[in-house]
Amino acid sequence: MSLLSSFKRAMLRFNRDEEGSIAVEAVIILPMLFWTYLALFSTFHSYRTYAINQKAAYTIADMISRETNPIDNDYLDGTKALLRYLVNSHSSSDIAVRVTLVKYDAATKSYQRDWSQKKGDVSVASASDVAGWNTRLPEMPDNQRVIVVETFYDYDPPFNTGLEDRNVYNFVFTKPRYAPQVLWTS
Repeated sequence: MSLLSSFKRAMLRFNRDEEGSIAVEAVIILPMLFWTYLALFSTFHSYRTYAINQKAAYTIADMISRETNPIDNDYLDGTKALLRYLVNSHSSSDIAVRVTLVKYDAATKSYQRDWSQKKGDVSVASASDVAGWNTRLPEMPDNQRVIVVETFYDYDPPFNTGLEDRNVYNFVFTKPRYAPQVLWTS
């Protein structure tokens, strides 16, 4: 009997043997199932984070739109604390909020900034920033004002499954409800 035929017979015997095949299949499949579960969890978590941030931005915009008294630095500190609470952020450094009051000029079909204030690591909206919002804001009656609330959140996925860190950004606008404009006082 040759070495080749005995090797061939051993391979046929191994091929027909079904003992331990479930354990081998489990060793192959379980890591893929575990990774798939983590990837699905991370994807769901990222969509949830985007939705929560958007709802928080709308909440803050609605809150500011109801103000009849001038808002100040302490008020913005409170809005940042509210944003941090709503998005369940563990750090105050990974969130920011910027509030801008914008007036529409119907004659020139342009927007002008009345004031802009921020809390967090973001700059205030400049006049040129506001002028560039003509594609983001609706056409309004002359001299009407809107409150623009922008929220920023540095999102870090819970697991490293291919999703990268992102800055979740929301741009929300609403008109003042009980006064013609919301005033800023320092």
